[in-house]
Parts: sequence; C-alpha cells; structure tokens
Amino acid sequence: MDNNAGANDDSRPRKVYDEDELDVEIPQTAHQISKDSWFQAGFVLTTGINSAYVLGYSGTIMVPLGWIFGIVGLIIATAISLYANTLIAKLHEFGGKRHIRYRDLAGHIYGRKAYSLTWALQYVNLFMINTGFIILAGSALKAVYVLFRDDHIMKLPYFIAIAGFVCALFAICIPHLSALRFWLGFSTFFSLIYIIIAFVLSLQDGIEAPARDYSIPGTATSKIFTTIGAAANLVFAFNTGMLPEIQATVRQPVVDNMLKALYFQFTAGVLPMYAVTFVGYWAYGSSTSSYLLNNVTGAVWVKTMANIAAFLQTVIALHIFASPMYEYLDTKFGIKGSALSARNLSFRISVRGGYLAINTLVAALLPFLGDFMSLTGAISTFPLTFILANHMYLVAKKTKLTSLQKLWHWLNVCFFGCMSIAAAIAALRLIAVDSKTYNVFADL
Repeated sequence: MDNNAGANDDSRPRKVYDEDELDVEIPQTAHQISKDSWFQAGFVLTTGINSAYVLGYSGTIMVPLGWIFGIVGLIIATAISLYANTLIAKLHEFGGKRHIRYRDLAGHIYGRKAYSLTWALQYVNLFMINTGFIILAGSALKAVYVLFRDDHIMKLPYFIAIAGFVCALFAICIPHLSALRFWLGFSTFFSLIYIIIAFVLSLQDGIEAPARDYSIPGTATSKIFTTIGAAANLVFAFNTGMLPEIQATVRQPVVDNMLKALYFQFTAGVLPMYAVTFVGYWAYGSSTSSYLLNNVTGAVWVKTMANIAAFLQTVIALHIFASPMYEYLDTKFGIKGSALSARNLSFRISVRGGYLAINTLVAALLPFLGDFMSLTGAISTFPLTFILANHMYLVAKKTKLTSLQKLWHWLNVCFFGCMSIAAAIAALRLIAVDSKTYNVFADL
C-alpha cells in the first residue's frame, strides 16, 4: 500500500482558510492519490453507470415516464449531468489547492458549516447507494436460487445477508480505490455479460410477444408522485456524488485528465445503459419489473450466468461508492503501512465489516430498490451534483462570469432546489405506501 502518495511528508492535519477566514481542518489522506490514468478513472465512472442498477431503469424510469418523456428525460439527464460534473472537475485545483474530497472543496469555498453539511449529504448519498447495491446483489442471488428451487424456503433477506458478507470480504481485501485496478476489468466483463444477456433475451421476448401495454400505471395522483420519483432516478443514474474523490486518484494534468474520463463516461459509457433500458421497456411495457432479469425468459444456464455476473459486478461497484467512507476512517485513525499488517487488517475487518453490516441490515429491512433510488436522488444527488456544483462554480468564478452566465447558474440552483424538495416528498410517499403493502424483511 502506497501511503500519502502525492502528499507532503507531514501527515498531521493542516489548516486551510476560506476567504472569510473560517478554518477547516483538512487532513492528508492515508490512501493513494495522483497515480491513475484518465482511462482508469473513466472505467471507475463507467463501472458506476453500468452497474447492476441498469437492470432496474426500464422499470423505475421508463414505466413511470413512458416512451416520450423517458427517452427525452434520459437524454437531458445525460447532458445536464455531464455539464454539472465538468463544473466540479474544473474546481479541483481552485485557489491553488488540490481538493481531494467533495467536502474539502465546499469547505474551502464556503467555510466550516458547508464542509460539515456537504460531508453529511455525501455520507447519506453513498450510504443509500451502497444499501441499494446490497439489495441488488441479494436480488441477483435470489434470482439464481429461484431458477433451480422455487420453494420459498430461502427468502430475499437471507440472500441480502449473504451479499453483505461477500461485500465485506471484498472491502477487507482491497485497501483503497486505486487498488481496484484489474478488478475494473472484471467489472467491465461482468457488466457486459448481464447487459448483453438482458438485451438479447428482452429482444427475443419482445419479438415473440403480443402487443404490449405502454400506458403509465396508477391513479392520477400516484402518477404525479411516480413521475417525480422517476425524475430523481434519472439523475441518480448518471452521478456518483464523489467526483473529487475519484479525481484525486488521477495524475496530472488532473483537470484535463478528469474531463477526458467524463467524456468517456458520457459517450461510450452510457450506450450499454441506454440499450438495455430501452429494449427492456420495449419488450415488457408497463409490466417491466425493477429488476429486468426477473422478466426475461430463456435457458436457465444463461439467466444463471447473467445473475451471477450482476452479483459479482455489484460487489466491485459497491467498493467504489464506499471508498470515501473507508478513506475517512483510515485517515482519521492513522491506518498506514502495509495493508497486510495485523493492525491494518484487523481495523478493516472490524470497521469496514461493521459499516457494511449496518448497510445490510437496512437493505434487509426495507428492500424497496426503486424507492431507494428515488430518495437517494432527491436528498443527496440533486443537492451535491446540481445545486452545489452550480453554486460553487458561481461563487468561485463570480468575477469571471457574465451576467447571463450568472443568471444561468442561479436558474439551475433554483430549479434543482425545487426538484429536490418535490422528489424527496414523492420518494417518502412511495416508501410509506410500500411499507404498508409489505412487512419489514419483505421477500420481494
């Protein structure tokens, strides 16, 4: 493990000050930084965008929105997500400092309160994304079980527990984000397996099936809430909420290299997601489930392979989104030196294992994947990726922006602020409705 790479020899916390001289303590990192190529960062981003979550977008985005609003919404979400992420990437070296964490950048621009608020938002965002990953991994394992023994003896919470245990083992073995390296190749391979299988089997079913119903289900009131929730899912699909942490791993020139990684993510990276989302909805219409592999028909061994690939890719993808929490804990407790030392290994077993145990418990209690996606998009993805990104850029570049540019950024801040509030209300309503329909530890 390469400690404090790219950092000063003095690993003690140092103080930096924003323009109002409100001090924010910024520790050096115990993880590796400034070592990866833009291509590796691009694969980290693409791993996130083509994670097993893509198997849910036909049901959680297209079903509530329909063909026109679903397609237009995805294209618009792609464009505005790329734009917002480029704003954050360009601020990585703002003020002559390299900001390797999202909260560091917010703290430098706004001060201590914004530092703490940003960290809280990011923690909630990543915690809920990881909870969703464990639900996905458990769903994939259950789908394999049902293919061979549909006896309802093993229920979804059991598979979620197994998935959480495997994710914890992986987290213990991989010390930091840069150490993923060749695992990203495996992640891409697994993604291609379940995306190609889901695409081909959906296409086959769609060709052979009679006319499908593409009407948006629900009452007039429920349609409003599900549409707003789907809008939150749109932005959730494209955004990590941890761009500065990924950018911290990239070597110089850090801004140019990160922009290359983003362009890779939002061009080649989005095509598989588009393909499986649209074909899945075309094949099954309004009956599309929130896990597409539950809809497809085909040889048992083919569907088994797709589900196992989805499970394995989810384990790798979860590690990416959990890495900011791991970095925080490792840095706080001075975990440095060999990753295999007894102290460091026992720390990862206890702390990372405990963190993922909490994720697993929440996942088993409330395994409503689509609702989690909506709530995550509402309360954290909207504020972090759109509201904060536009406002930080506005504050940081205020003397260099024209009046029209300032107005544009303020419009973004206000619009996404309203969307965040509306989407949070819609998501909470969906969770409340589902909680009445299903008991805790539901077997969905």
